[in-house]
Amino acid sequence: MHIHIGRTASGRAVKITGSKTLTLANILTYSGCPKGLHMTGVIDCHSPEVIQEIEALIHTGELRELRDGGFQHENGLVLIPGSELEINDENCNGPIHVLAYFPDLPSLKSFSGWLSSKVTNIHLSSQRIYADGRELQLKVKGLGGLFIPAHIFTPFKSLYGKGVRNSLSEVFSPEQIDAVELGLSSNTAMANSIPELHKYTFLTNSDAHSLAKIAREYNSITMEAPSFKEFAKALKNEEGRKIAANYGLDPFLGKYYETTCSSCGVIMQDSAEKCQECGHGRKIRGVKHRIADLAEDIPSPLRPAYIPQVPLEYIPGLGPKTMDKLLDHFGTEMDILHHVPKGRLAEVTKEQLAETIHKARTGQLVFNAGGGGRYGKVARNENKGQ
Repeated sequence: MHIHIGRTASGRAVKITGSKTLTLANILTYSGCPKGLHMTGVIDCHSPEVIQEIEALIHTGELRELRDGGFQHENGLVLIPGSELEINDENCNGPIHVLAYFPDLPSLKSFSGWLSSKVTNIHLSSQRIYADGRELQLKVKGLGGLFIPAHIFTPFKSLYGKGVRNSLSEVFSPEQIDAVELGLSSNTAMANSIPELHKYTFLTNSDAHSLAKIAREYNSITMEAPSFKEFAKALKNEEGRKIAANYGLDPFLGKYYETTCSSCGVIMQDSAEKCQECGHGRKIRGVKHRIADLAEDIPSPLRPAYIPQVPLEYIPGLGPKTMDKLLDHFGTEMDILHHVPKGRLAEVTKEQLAETIHKARTGQLVFNAGGGGRYGKVARNENKGQ
């Protein structure tokens, strides 16, 4: 539910740091197969050229508008259009990224038109909006949209990273938030230690800047059929709809889990004033330490299972040729990651690789933790708990 567009069909940049192959057409195809998703949120749909592409796909019959909101691709995948924006008003301690989702073309077009006077460049992703957080919330909700703070613990450009000192109420109206997105360096247990988050649904999304990164984190949702209306009900736990499980990276694999020196990148003690390696005095604070600041030792609500996963691209020894071979035999990454028996994997690839994939799905791999903008890695030793 958090996928960027790198380029429009004409080649115009939307997410400048996004891959050039990350076009709307490619996202819609790739999310269905080989990724294996049923619904995807593309969060650069406020861009006028992207809106034009959606309209063109509707005209050709490749997309159809759903009565309950969203657009169904000819491969069955449902697109939920959205927008990512950066808030940095006088109430903020630092920039905050947020996600907004819309049910249909009229609401999306209306939002894009309103937004064009609030940002420097309406064609680009993640633009700073010259409006405060509560004004943006009112606009999104007034159009029937959903409002979700993004990757809330990332040290840069997030709600708790630097955005607020202690509470989300410093910037937002709490009742106008529909859910929160955890980000790659935290999990349910970590976020559940913060009391003011207890009333919100947790989402695990990929924040994909390339096709390969789609679904490195995703959500299993109980709903009648993929649509905007059903998604909204699931966030509110209404009528039996709900988030059934969160599939996310082990926090060790996230790129901001540990506190690191901002000069040499070495993991350092959070309380240290200087890096023990280079003597530098500035650091990038780890998510686990920021959460510890906000955590309280009080009972936490029950949550859907958080299922740690290791995306196939993180598996040592699994290159492009092997990936293609596995996909040719088993269809989607979801099936390879979670469902295909180890014995069947070993029939197609090396037994050691099949064993590694099995260990990934059963939580038996060892990780070297990430930090300071560097992802963690699967370690090559046997002592779990590194």
